[in-house]
Amino acid sequence: MRLPLLTLVPLILAACAETGGGAATATGGRDVTNLPEGVLAIVAPDQDLTSVRIDEAGCYVYRYSGPVETTFLPLRSTSGRPICTRAQTT
Repeated sequence: MRLPLLTLVPLILAACAETGGGAATATGGRDVTNLPEGVLAIVAPDQDLTSVRIDEAGCYVYRYSGPVETTFLPLRSTSGRPICTRAQTT
């Protein structure tokens, strides 16, 4: 017996719904409510500062909502370098 196509619509829509456990929360780290003045002085424009956190490496990341997914990207200075709370070791 074939199921009518309309009975599958709720399943298809449920598969497309954001569950909240995707890439946006996968980075871990801790949320930052107030950025230090030093960070605000060097941060490059066009970065969303409403949702910033410090990742496991000690660098600031911000939530970027793109056309396909939402993820955290490194917060960059006007010179293009990532902004971190401590010196990175290579």
